[in-house]
Amino acid sequence: MLNLIEKNDTNPICPYCGNTLTSLWYQLLTAWLGKRYIYFCPHCSKFLGVSHRKGFWMG
Repeated sequence: MLNLIEKNDTNPICPYCGNTLTSLWYQLLTAWLGKRYIYFCPHCSKFLGVSHRKGFWMG
């Protein structure tokens, strides 16, 4: 089993450009299945991930 540990004293590093991420850029994606957000690095603009929601009724 993998243990989750909350860390608030460090910032993640972009896997593409290596800069410390103190913020993220995001953009809203809308479709008939609901809303999603795409996240990307503010330094190099590389794609980092997409939010996931279960079910379109959640908005």
